[in-house]
Amino acid sequence: MKQIYFLLLFFALLSCKESKESHDSNTVVDVIYHGGDIVSMVGDNPQYMEAIALKDGKIYKTGSKQSILELSGAPTTIIDLKGKTLLPGFIDGHAHFANFGAQAIGAQLLASPDANVDDIQTLIEVLKDWNTPENRALTGWIFGTGFDDSVLKEKRFPTKHDLDLVSTEYPIMITHISGHFAVVNSVGLEKLGIDASSKDPEGGIIRRENNSSVPNGVLEELAAIPYMLEAIAPKSQEAVIKFFEAGQQMALSYGYTTAQEGRAMQNHEMLAQVAESNLLKLDVVSYIDYAFVDKYMDSKWNDRNYTNGYRIGGMKVTLDGSPQGRTAWRTAPYLIPPEGMPHDYNGYPAIPNDSVLTTIYEKAFKNKWQILSHTNGDAAIDQFIRTLKPLQQQYGKEGRRDVIIHGQYIREDQLDDAREMNLIASLFPLHTYYWGDWHTQLIGDSLVQHISPVKTALDKGIDVTIHTDAPVALPNLMRVVWTAVARTSRSGKVIGPDERLTPYQALQAITSWSAYQHYEESLKGTLEEGKLADMVVLSDNPLKVSTDAIKDIIVLSTIKEGAVVYRRQ
Repeated sequence: MKQIYFLLLFFALLSCKESKESHDSNTVVDVIYHGGDIVSMVGDNPQYMEAIALKDGKIYKTGSKQSILELSGAPTTIIDLKGKTLLPGFIDGHAHFANFGAQAIGAQLLASPDANVDDIQTLIEVLKDWNTPENRALTGWIFGTGFDDSVLKEKRFPTKHDLDLVSTEYPIMITHISGHFAVVNSVGLEKLGIDASSKDPEGGIIRRENNSSVPNGVLEELAAIPYMLEAIAPKSQEAVIKFFEAGQQMALSYGYTTAQEGRAMQNHEMLAQVAESNLLKLDVVSYIDYAFVDKYMDSKWNDRNYTNGYRIGGMKVTLDGSPQGRTAWRTAPYLIPPEGMPHDYNGYPAIPNDSVLTTIYEKAFKNKWQILSHTNGDAAIDQFIRTLKPLQQQYGKEGRRDVIIHGQYIREDQLDDAREMNLIASLFPLHTYYWGDWHTQLIGDSLVQHISPVKTALDKGIDVTIHTDAPVALPNLMRVVWTAVARTSRSGKVIGPDERLTPYQALQAITSWSAYQHYEESLKGTLEEGKLADMVVLSDNPLKVSTDAIKDIIVLSTIKEGAVVYRRQ
């Protein structure tokens, strides 16, 4: 009997051991992070955890270091953060991912501190240096992005005469930092078929030489944007891939795990192509320009689920232009009108006819498409509200997450309407640094305190996000966080101190709040068990450094679904 008892005990222990080994095998995780500030971004206040475990591209468990290390086994990679900070991956509230490649590859015309083009002579020299046969072959043009007339020493737009100093043999196009203007040289005007007999398109202006009909090379809004897309588009399959890879690498280097293409036109086809080729290392969600919805919205890409990292999220409508470029549509005149414009100039609409806009929006309601509306001036926001509100009343607003994009000059009564209409406001506090001083001159010191009123919107109960609008500026989301917290202009002036966010709120606006804007809050935006392991490792914790130091924080690595897709050398 005693022998039988010991045999039974032996087999029972063996069975327990096998059961434990089987259990351990099922729960051994792929990666464990510990040893730094791991911020979950769950809730209204910072919550830290000691460690986080990843398995099969998702967050398997969070908690104490001891409890997480118990999940490790032979295949587990254990990463010591060495005091660095781990956050959810960044989700830009609004950007133009398909154009990141042009910013990365073209002549870099940004002013200081992003580059050094602070006068027209430097702009000319940078374009000359970029002008090589290899570079021209990419698009057929000499091109550069990001010049800023408000910062250039001359305080004016370059013209065809300036660009003719670069080349009179090849076409040249440079784009304004707002993305709403282009300048071309004489050869470029000829190539585009623009001459003294050309009429201004609706929603755009061809600027002319003084007291004549001769174009001076500067193109505004819808006189520029269609040509920009054509001229700066890569012309070969090799160039398409080169542009894409350069843009994607730029996004990853700034911590993007989800990027937005905020106004997709023909460039949707490039994004679909790279997705079909399985080249995306991050997720990209596109919003199709209203003029192209009939062409693209019936495709397989129009889905809440990604296919190879790509999907269409909805429709984009642009109602006016750029406030710093003075094409945003206001109810009051600009204090400094553009050259050649009357003293009562207040910008202009992109879609002047309300009934046309109503038809565009109604199509989105009937098809249950999310709508992103670019509105900068308060007159444009008035038009947005008076056309959208009746459609909400007719079709309902349940489940809709329509978005005001930019809202630079939005009034408080319009924020009240936005709250009533359950709109999301993706605002743009980056302007306070780049153009705060210029806005002061354009609309006055009193009104400038309320540009991008993120805190007021929050206090009214509006869901908000913030964004880069890249390539308007570099897609540097830590600079976006800093501007939302500091609201300090280039000259050091504080622009709207009452509109400052806390560092934690600013981080929410590019993580959990932005995930909600994109209908992705169940998968992204916070470090919670079951969500995608989309994460970013930062050099410092934005919640613990001084406000001014936030802008200098760099991304050390970007992790998409558990895989490191970018590591700073």
